[in-house]
Amino acid sequence: MLISRAPVRISFFGGGTDYPEYFIQHGGAVLATAIDKFSYITASPFFSRLFDYSIRLSYRKVELVKNVDEIEHRVYRECLKFCGLDKDIELHNVADLPAFTGLGSSSAFTVSLLHALHSFKGEFVKPLDLAYEAIYVERHLVQDKVGCQDQVLAAVGGFNLVEFRTEDDIIVNRVPISPQRLQEFEQHLFIVFTGIRRKAADVVAQQLQKVGDNTATLKEMRYMVDVGWDILTNNRPLSEFGDLLHRAWLAKRSLDGSISNTEIDQIYQMGIEAGAWGGKLLGAGAGGFMLFFAPPECHKNLYIRFNKHHILSAKTNAPGSQIIFS
Repeated sequence: MLISRAPVRISFFGGGTDYPEYFIQHGGAVLATAIDKFSYITASPFFSRLFDYSIRLSYRKVELVKNVDEIEHRVYRECLKFCGLDKDIELHNVADLPAFTGLGSSSAFTVSLLHALHSFKGEFVKPLDLAYEAIYVERHLVQDKVGCQDQVLAAVGGFNLVEFRTEDDIIVNRVPISPQRLQEFEQHLFIVFTGIRRKAADVVAQQLQKVGDNTATLKEMRYMVDVGWDILTNNRPLSEFGDLLHRAWLAKRSLDGSISNTEIDQIYQMGIEAGAWGGKLLGAGAGGFMLFFAPPECHKNLYIRFNKHHILSAKTNAPGSQIIFS
């Protein structure tokens, strides 16, 4: 048996510019970090000659199939076919967080699965190549309307400014931040679950139809990536990072009416009233986790205000996809 894991992520700036529909023409970038919440895959040999099926899979359900084409789970099916595995394998998935919550868990699953399958075959794949494979599987084999940042953060980990040129030409720049500055930064993060789950591809479909109309806003969001980098790396006041997040959220909301709603707006306003400098909904919009950026002395007020919500504690700069047992 072997066990792989890949992290989910928090994206601060540039989300929306990581879609090829935008960045191939204009260039895109995000400032984002992998966090210490993971999607795990266990892979082990399965002696199909002793059973009446060839592959066993488990996730929220169990599938026992005689051939790959019978698999209902699209990502399992396409990853197995992509890696040339058609029998004698058993795969299980568990995760620290549920899907459809704005943290890139679907891509973390894909990256972790591909890593496990390659390792099962005795193959080594470089982290960024693993990201390219996951992008190809999700966008072209599964045909989901997804961006390209989640796969990169899941594969390479870390706290990064990621630049997107084409689907197979992506530049990862590590944020040069001291441990002390990173610790101070983390103390300002406050993450709340809105209670709303949604599939990112469904939300994004409408946004992608408006890329042409939203080009100026997306360029502004791309510019915020560089400003965020400058705030972090030049020891500017972290209040500026919070103010920038507020600007980013207003820009994101303007892309499409489906991104926010009355309930989400109320949650955001609650955080601001409790002392947060700014924040944003994580992921494509319409639900999932809300990130607030607030001085540590205001976190008590935030805990009180959101005492009926699930509050997520997370560490940044988590490692990328790993084989943690073999």
